[in-house]
Amino acid sequence: MGNLLTGTAPLRGRASLELVVPTLDYRLAARFWGIDDPRLAVLVDAVVGGTPAYAREFTLGDSPDGIADFGAWVIRNVLNPSRPLFREARFLLAEEPDVRDTALYHGVLSAIAGGNHTRGGIAGYLERKSTDLGHPLTVLEDGGLITREPDAFHAKRARYRIAEPIVDFHHAVMRPRWSDLERPGRAELVWAEAQATFYSKVVGPHFEHLCRTWASWYASAETLGGTRTKVASGTVPDPAAKTKHELDVVVFGTWLGAASGARNEGVLAIGEAKWNETLGLGHLERLGRIRDLLRARSGVDAAQTRLLLFSGAGFTDDLHRTADADPSVQLVDLARLYVAE
Repeated sequence: MGNLLTGTAPLRGRASLELVVPTLDYRLAARFWGIDDPRLAVLVDAVVGGTPAYAREFTLGDSPDGIADFGAWVIRNVLNPSRPLFREARFLLAEEPDVRDTALYHGVLSAIAGGNHTRGGIAGYLERKSTDLGHPLTVLEDGGLITREPDAFHAKRARYRIAEPIVDFHHAVMRPRWSDLERPGRAELVWAEAQATFYSKVVGPHFEHLCRTWASWYASAETLGGTRTKVASGTVPDPAAKTKHELDVVVFGTWLGAASGARNEGVLAIGEAKWNETLGLGHLERLGRIRDLLRARSGVDAAQTRLLLFSGAGFTDDLHRTADADPSVQLVDLARLYVAE
């Protein structure tokens, strides 16, 4: 059907409507699944994302009955060889017409799922030359299976992220134990042994992505201190300490109160996101140090940069008191991620 209106097809140029239906974002997905618990919503989204069919046909309408049922739900629907989600990630890759060497493409996806997000890191994981990966990375990106996300402060640097959660889950959790999962009665054991991998390699990075999505589309101008233009992740070098600092969220934009039509874009906010760690004053001090490094760099306007702390486990009382007294410090918990500002 997709070829009816393309290239030299007779109907080319006769289309009056091109309707692209994207997957649901994390808030709409939670509503579609009927999930009210934000922690459960993040976990489900980290496994199946926002594809509507996964909540109906692929799981026969089976949604987790609370946070305690999440693991059992994964075993029933994703690690169950008799359910469509079991092989969905493989089918998604097989649908790409430009994929020839499937082992190479699965290897690239496994490398990214394992925490190798740079081109060099992927090449090292596969024991190949970096120049050999240009075509497979392009094919996967064009097919929407991965995204290339430039560094906020270094345009020539980029990190690759698996865009489809079910593919990420498959390569991080299922593919290493595929032979076990195909045997009856092994799913519970595999899931029990995969907990650490699931939360560190799947949920953690997915939570960081949700935090960037929140900053892009749901955070108010009052929260960010201005109107955002771009949100990314980034790295900031620290020459004195001979190291570099990673930032999960970097928000660029125009400051509140700037003259109409002003183009003085600055770093509105920088943020750190931790899924299963209670954040305290130490995390705030780290962000403050990074802000000082940005202020010392030429060409970067970070005079009014706000500090965002995202946590799936909460914040210490000291950090709450500091944020209450200082509007430049914003604490974003799971409830705030899912509630409109």
